[in-house]
Amino acid sequence: MEKMEKIAFLGLGRMGLPMARRLAAAGHPLTVWNRSPGRAGDLTEAASPAEAVAGADIVVTMLSDPGAVADVAGRFTAHLAPGTLWIEMSSIGPRAVAGLHARLPDGVGLVDAPVVGSVGPAATGDLGVFAGGEDADLDRAEPVLARLGRVRRCGGPGTGAALKTVVISAIVASVTVLGEVVAVAEELGVPREEALEVLAAGPLAGVVARARSTESDFPVRLAAKDLALAGDGPVLAAARRALLADPSVAERDLSAVVGAARG
Repeated sequence: MEKMEKIAFLGLGRMGLPMARRLAAAGHPLTVWNRSPGRAGDLTEAASPAEAVAGADIVVTMLSDPGAVADVAGRFTAHLAPGTLWIEMSSIGPRAVAGLHARLPDGVGLVDAPVVGSVGPAATGDLGVFAGGEDADLDRAEPVLARLGRVRRCGGPGTGAALKTVVISAIVASVTVLGEVVAVAEELGVPREEALEVLAAGPLAGVVARARSTESDFPVRLAAKDLALAGDGPVLAAARRALLADPSVAERDLSAVVGAARG
């Protein structure tokens, strides 16, 4: 019979809460923690990160950005017992993952496993999971990650975070450019829906589908954060500036940048 390891899940935001619920529903003993208390519902909630990780076999973090992960890690890392596995699922990029590795206590493993997908797939276990780490740690993490989505083993430490940065940068920049293209269409007298229909029939079909999504919940501010993880290349930097130009859409899904294009 499969051993159900005890899990501490830190971060109950848009994605984290449905992910934690899936692990609890699978039978894992689960303790959760969130910066703002009161989101746990019927899940067992700890008062602090240190309390959450006490006695845990596996710790999962799902937080907003590198700063949040570094802050919360500073509150629990010293409390991790040898043999604990930390699965870091936030979108923080490979440099931040390397920093986490450097502060690990002896005998503690770390897998970087950021995801692609939104709230709906998080609830149904249909996320894409990019996992990087040592082989033994990946073997141990995979049964947990498989309850959350389709796992792609990317290689050694940091490779999951690296691939996520590549993939999300392409998606975010492409949707942002599509917003500009739709604005150009309207300025030239091409009906918006006609332009999108024709674009959807070609190589940009996936980008148009993402821009038309009514089920995704990936705030523009987090999309801009993810682009920053890719560095300062001119195209991605320009896309990030475009995302940050209209504060009124910061908390709306990325698809809003198509509706918010100039014109």
